[in-house]
Amino acid sequence: MLRFGTAGLRGPLRAGQDGMNAETVARATAGVSAWLRERCLGGGRVVVGRDARHGSAEFATVTAEIFQAAGFPVTLLPRPLPTPVLAYAVRALGAVAGVQITASHNPAGDNGYKLYLEGGSQLVAPADTEIEARISAALPPFERAPVVPADDALLRGYLARVAELPARIGGDGPRAPVRIALTPMHGVGGETALQALAAAGFTDVHVVAEQFEPDPDFPTVAFPNPEEPGATDLLLATARRVEADLAIALDPDADRCAIGVPGPDGWRMLRGDETGPLLGDRVLATAAPGSLVATTLVSSRLLSKLAAARGARYAETLTGFKWLARAGEGLVYAYEEAIGHCVDPGVVRDKDGVSAAVVAADAVAAAKARGRGLLDDLDDYALDFGLHAGDQVSLRLADADAAAAVVARLRGAPPEMIAGEPVRCIDQLAVRGRMRTDALIFEGPRSRVVIRPSGTEPKLKCYLEVVQPVSGRDALPEAEDAARLRLSELAGFCRALRPA
Repeated sequence: MLRFGTAGLRGPLRAGQDGMNAETVARATAGVSAWLRERCLGGGRVVVGRDARHGSAEFATVTAEIFQAAGFPVTLLPRPLPTPVLAYAVRALGAVAGVQITASHNPAGDNGYKLYLEGGSQLVAPADTEIEARISAALPPFERAPVVPADDALLRGYLARVAELPARIGGDGPRAPVRIALTPMHGVGGETALQALAAAGFTDVHVVAEQFEPDPDFPTVAFPNPEEPGATDLLLATARRVEADLAIALDPDADRCAIGVPGPDGWRMLRGDETGPLLGDRVLATAAPGSLVATTLVSSRLLSKLAAARGARYAETLTGFKWLARAGEGLVYAYEEAIGHCVDPGVVRDKDGVSAAVVAADAVAAAKARGRGLLDDLDDYALDFGLHAGDQVSLRLADADAAAAVVARLRGAPPEMIAGEPVRCIDQLAVRGRMRTDALIFEGPRSRVVIRPSGTEPKLKCYLEVVQPVSGRDALPEAEDAARLRLSELAGFCRALRPA
């Protein structure tokens, strides 16, 4: 049987209990229904949405009709819409649960069943294993009752809220007109993103025509993930052609956002650990003193330094927005290095690529009005806090056990030196509280390496960061060269961890 992880189900479209199909979806919905009733939530509203992948329309109908027959009034979103709209709807309606049929940025042959609970956040343990047990016990036949799709009222409410973000976050400072290149990467975010940007005052938007309409086969990309090499080539070509100020790539369900900017050496996409502090700083500019920002233990440390300098609090969580959404009271911004950003946690308690795109556009407009760009802001951070440079090494291994074995071996005999620098090892299985996870952190005077098994694939994931002091603006190129060299040395250490 497909395992019901913290976000729900995800797997290949095929028959049988180990595949995504109507029977698997029906059984999952029956199990979730039973779990909700056990918690005296029977009769509460449930919201169901979907993306445009193969099977999504059928799976959403099955989900909605089984919830309806089980006594849960259902709001079925009217057509394929971004996952953040579903997360917004759960919170806006006070629903007890929401299900989005999506496999996010997985390959075309996959689909998924993503579950949100009351408040619009993803579930955390032990709810995931409890629900999986109810799914295992659920047996057909499952009653179904017809559901009439909702109108666009929830979408209009979401767009109205997003349109307020520039004024709420950016204040009333001057903005210059900006030209934007946009791709939804064959997903469902294109039309919603255009509407959101226009409502916020950004109408000079040029889309990547080959990738704009939803297409479940993702024909122009090998892997529909903006982080993958080559995935944003068409976007950057469009940005160069139209002389844009900003390039925006959404993943297929539009809960993640990558941005690209022009620089002295041409266009490039920013890493999540560059976009994250930029958007976080934008939010903190108008946030109340003592507001909370958060990121994860595998992300850059730059946000923690920015928070301290801006009079804000900072929290670090385990990986995933299921934890970031619960970082603490007063949360105003959270991000993870995998291009996930939550810029309006009071309304969407999850990552939201559409609202992040609007805030990024507003940040570029404000910077342009001052004769600057986002790269200038990153340079300022380097001067104030040191140059924070990062990279990743991902080793695909034979199976998940092989990745766990590498971490166990390092735990048993942790190195005292990595690439010539002394390090101390912090074992995340040995810490107290909810930060316990199978990960090792190696910290040196100017380097940091986090090593953990992937939670979804047979991979060993290594997250690298170097903090390089910068003596002045003229010394930035030299510091960048030194950071690249150090990252290369750290990456060599990580690649050598592959079992023989």
